[in-house]
Amino acid sequence: MHAKSDSDVTSYDPSSPRSPKRAAYYVQSPSRDSHDGDKSSSMQPTPACNSPIDSPLHQSYGHHSRASSASRVSGSYNFAWGKKGNRKRNDKGWPECKVIEEEGDFDDGGKGLLRRTQASLAVLGFVVIFTLFCLIIWGVSRPYKAQLRVKSLTVHNFYFGAGTDLTGVPTKMLTTNCSMKMTVYNPATFFGIRVSSKSVNLMYSDIAVATGELKKYHQQRKSHKTVSVNLQGNKVPLYGAGANLAGSVDNGEVPMKLDFEVNSRGNVVGKLVRSKHRRRVSCSVTINTHSNKPIKLQDNACIYD
Repeated sequence: MHAKSDSDVTSYDPSSPRSPKRAAYYVQSPSRDSHDGDKSSSMQPTPACNSPIDSPLHQSYGHHSRASSASRVSGSYNFAWGKKGNRKRNDKGWPECKVIEEEGDFDDGGKGLLRRTQASLAVLGFVVIFTLFCLIIWGVSRPYKAQLRVKSLTVHNFYFGAGTDLTGVPTKMLTTNCSMKMTVYNPATFFGIRVSSKSVNLMYSDIAVATGELKKYHQQRKSHKTVSVNLQGNKVPLYGAGANLAGSVDNGEVPMKLDFEVNSRGNVVGKLVRSKHRRRVSCSVTINTHSNKPIKLQDNACIYD
């Protein structure tokens, strides 16, 4: 370490007052204004911000020390403003310090909570109003059931004879092929419907001798549509009912029954509100085994539930 100069001794004059809580930082740089020719660097304390008791005119620092310190401070990084250069001084000559601002008011938290509450209430109100709207629309759509009417049944093939079932038991067998025509009317004024029937049965004495299916289709609002369903039965065993059927076949008239269920579904408000209906149809029909002409059904021949 080099010998201390007069300016260094003057800078550390013990008579100068110091504040025990004053923050300081140290800058190490070569002294350009030193006249002792020593190129080694020295550590000098530089105050970050003077307190009111540190007068800028205090003589604790010598002229040479002030010039040296000013040179160091001018080339150092000013931490108060984040840029190089001398700090600003107020009207009394003291360096100005940046005051740490307090966090936001406690009222900001209350306002944020109020805004979140208002937003939650707005969303809840929208959900309630939309739910009521959907319930009203669903209630209005309930009376619009698909209207059905079975028009005719045509027998294309009718064969009755003896045979054996899958287990080898001898019994009377029936093979038939026929088709049914039915009209469907959608009375809804503001939505279409999808109509289908998974199982359309032609029954004889509680035995399904022919079955068919009405494939799903879409029907427009306020429209009529005529659909046709094919019914087929191949070597259906009749067991005990075969004896009664033999006498009816000889007479040429076989009493049978059409039994099926029609499902209709309407998307009123997309998939959120749907109107579903199910109608059961049961029709009594007498088949002429010697003719393949369409058999027209009267309105009172069918029951629509």
